[in-house]
Amino acid sequence: MVFIVILIICFLLQMIAPWWVIIVISFATCGIIGKTAKIAFWQSFFAIFLLWIGYALFKSLPNDNLLAGRVAVMTGIKLWWTLLLVTGILSGLVAGISGYCGYQFRTAMLTKKTDEKIA
Repeated sequence: MVFIVILIICFLLQMIAPWWVIIVISFATCGIIGKTAKIAFWQSFFAIFLLWIGYALFKSLPNDNLLAGRVAVMTGIKLWWTLLLVTGILSGLVAGISGYCGYQFRTAMLTKKTDEKIA
């Protein structure tokens, strides 16, 4: 469920919002519906990883990977598909860490509320 929600919302918002909207969406989604810390991290990671790799391929394949190849050479990677892989991993890590933080934030707030009721 987390995977699908993050994938759809980020796909729609990436058209009009800056790249860092993935942080906000992952944090909020995992803070609201994340079941465990492991699910919050990995589903956020794979949702954004697949979204960015898919979108990059969608934009890169029609022009025979010309721009991706040139940027790869500029960064010293040399292969265009390696550049896409690095981009996907970095964006996935950003989303995964954000999702994990969202889950932990919710857990901390729920723990704090139960401690206050006891005292």
